[in-house]
Amino acid sequence: MNGLRPPNLLASIGVDRLGHRRAEAGWVRQALSEGRVDYLPVQGSRNLVRVAGAPQPVRIGPADLARFGASHEQAILLGMQDQRLLFAVAVEDQITAPADHAFYGLRGLAQQLSRDDAGLLAYARAMVLWHASHRFCSRCGSTTRAVDRGHARLCGRTDCSIRHFPRVDPAVIVLVSRGDRCLLGRQPDWPEGRYSTIAGFVEPGESLEDAVMREVYEETGIRSVDARYHSSQPWPFPSSLMLGYTASAVDEEISLVDGELEDARWVSRDDMASGAVLLPTPMSIAYALVRDWYEAAVGRDLERDAGGHQQPWR
Repeated sequence: MNGLRPPNLLASIGVDRLGHRRAEAGWVRQALSEGRVDYLPVQGSRNLVRVAGAPQPVRIGPADLARFGASHEQAILLGMQDQRLLFAVAVEDQITAPADHAFYGLRGLAQQLSRDDAGLLAYARAMVLWHASHRFCSRCGSTTRAVDRGHARLCGRTDCSIRHFPRVDPAVIVLVSRGDRCLLGRQPDWPEGRYSTIAGFVEPGESLEDAVMREVYEETGIRSVDARYHSSQPWPFPSSLMLGYTASAVDEEISLVDGELEDARWVSRDDMASGAVLLPTPMSIAYALVRDWYEAAVGRDLERDAGGHQQPWR
């Protein structure tokens, strides 16, 4: 990976997460008393943004919480930015956004925001969704409550009292190449003509490198070697961490072994430049993997050569 490139979108938020201070209380009270606290409202899987002009994330103050049916006690600490504490708050479905505001899904919104703002909204969304799906203890079924400023949930049953922590599901995503072509596949529900890199979740007892080789074979029948780490990207839809790899193919005959893909094919740089295939959205690590492979050839620039063929995420 080119070391001069910025991190993948959603991977940079410019926030000190303050993990070492989440169990403390006094400094949060002080920040509240000094008016150095902001909240990011999240309704289901959607973030609140201002839609008059270019979309902008909305931060509300303590006095606005009641308007959104929220309270500070239910807020989830995200961290500190510019000496202000940031929290996420869950908003009930019946709450309507104020004038010139709307609750929007992040998939279609992220590319219109700054890197820090997109990453911050993804973080807030992921935390709110985790709390909504972990209200009960997976060991005994009792109700849980938020602790550590929202970064854990504690089982309410005294003889259980297990702590549950936010879940992240690791998934590998890989650009497989052979000669001057790379291997791309498509799922049946994607826009017509769109292809992307091969991906899948890591299984228990499996290394990342083994997951790369297994997923590539299961989806395309191609055997791969030399799996090398590229970069990573949080993908909170709802809780994945994408671990990007490159690998080399040892054969060429494609077979859709597990039937997960509708199609898979070998794609050349000229195919990409001509628009013969539509590439993954530029907000994704899949695009970064394709871009870096494409631009490894002298004189190639993916945005210049193929940018006109791209479609927005939908």
